[in-house]
Amino acid sequence: MRYSTASTLAALAPMAAAVKTDRTFAVLHFTGNQFLTEGPMDPVVSPGTESTHYHSIMGGSNFGINTQGDDLLDSNCTTTTIKNDKSNYWVPTLFFQDPNDQTSFEKVPLYYMNVYYFFEPSNSTIEAFPAGLKMLSGDSMTRDPPAFGGGSNLDPANGPIQQIQWTCPRQSYDPPSYPVDSNGTVAGLQDPNNEGAGAGFPFYDCDGTYSPLRQDIHFPSCYNPDAGIDDYKNNMAWPTTVDGLQSCPAGWTHVPHLFYEVYWDTPSFKDRWTPDGKTQPFVLSNGDATGYASHADFIAGWDTDTLQTIIDTCDVGTSGMENCPNIPGGVNDDKDCSIEPAFGTIVKVSQVLNSLPLDNPVTGWGKGGVYSSSDSDSDSSTSSSSVAATSTYATSTSTATAKESSTSQTTEVSEVTSEATTEATTKATSQSTEIASTPTGNAFIEVSSEATSSSAEVAAPTVTAAAEAEASSVDDSAAGNANVKTIYDYVTVTSTTTVLPESTPAPLRRRRAPYRTHGHLNRHIYGDFAGRR
Repeated sequence: MRYSTASTLAALAPMAAAVKTDRTFAVLHFTGNQFLTEGPMDPVVSPGTESTHYHSIMGGSNFGINTQGDDLLDSNCTTTTIKNDKSNYWVPTLFFQDPNDQTSFEKVPLYYMNVYYFFEPSNSTIEAFPAGLKMLSGDSMTRDPPAFGGGSNLDPANGPIQQIQWTCPRQSYDPPSYPVDSNGTVAGLQDPNNEGAGAGFPFYDCDGTYSPLRQDIHFPSCYNPDAGIDDYKNNMAWPTTVDGLQSCPAGWTHVPHLFYEVYWDTPSFKDRWTPDGKTQPFVLSNGDATGYASHADFIAGWDTDTLQTIIDTCDVGTSGMENCPNIPGGVNDDKDCSIEPAFGTIVKVSQVLNSLPLDNPVTGWGKGGVYSSSDSDSDSSTSSSSVAATSTYATSTSTATAKESSTSQTTEVSEVTSEATTEATTKATSQSTEIASTPTGNAFIEVSSEATSSSAEVAAPTVTAAAEAEASSVDDSAAGNANVKTIYDYVTVTSTTTVLPESTPAPLRRRRAPYRTHGHLNRHIYGDFAGRR
């Protein structure tokens, strides 16, 4: 039985719940610039089994594929700077795909990671996470641009939730990080309020003074006790803001708002690629070449009394939670906390792989079939359950090159958006890879390199520039791939209408922020994020 001092004192001297009118916050730092462990483990989405992709994990050492309840409280060590925080925080790992050899992948090293704990203005009290609470933010399956656009939106009253962004500080934003006329299907979307951020991977090197490429993920902060700690698809929701105060649904608990910042050491690859405003070399371990499928997981492993004390008494901001005036249990200075992965081995820095771990195919922005989760995260924190892994992850121990066991995977992509003035029947060829998931959403248009005018029974209709651009990206070597099949489809085109997206104006330049705030702190407190709650 775990004895709770705070619970005993609360029983002796109950305090009335009060409205919280000001935002306070503290940034959780980690003891070193390395993860607790890495590998295809995800006890939130894939408990008890191998995950569909490789993750990088921070936090308590009792992390495992079956972690649940108060398991993490028994951790022997933690990578957080607070001894009584043995929670786990994790994200998909970032890889560099060599532009000169598309079968060559290298892990991008961690630069450092922060987790913001925001205690928002609320019409109720902010309460500590229950031990074992599981949360997921983002959708690992999507390759579709977010419905809200490139900006951030955390209030469902203001439109579709957009809690995922990438921040890329640069010495100059000329040319901009994202094409000004992008509609999200072949390039990312600019944040209209911040020229250094947007949805999807930027097309230029992040050479700014303050940070390299940064992965940004917000979590919702309304917990549903009726759903319980394990039901990550239904146990969390985003609060709405009325008169400056956040509100959770009746009967729900307002918990801290988490915000992950993961800084990846992308500058170490700056001499390995030449930005052209059309492509970029980074890909997530789930095969996502767009950056739209960025996501993050969390399992609470806090001593609840410690976290509640920090909620109630600490407002140290970016100086770090380790500087809070009252920290039950004290500060952690153990910089050697690490564990072995449950599956495979950890990919080493500089190790060259012949494919992504678990042979995940690279998809999105012309690099293959595009599919979306049927449980897309439009108004909650959840995403669909990942498909069971079909291959075993392994690394090479004899050389710096690891070749993964391959599996047959295909995605069926339909063909061609076109415009015609007369009725025509065209025989077209498309090649595709079938992935173990249901293709839905905005699939990218792909045209087989083998499709020629000789296959048309009559004159082929005129294709759009977008379709021509996609056609040029198809790998000619696909014809010799045994895992690729050719599908013939007859398409009758009577008439079509081409709708062109409106251009997005280039945002104004803004002055750089002080050291380690990276230009986003004021947006958290006064501007973009705060105004959309």
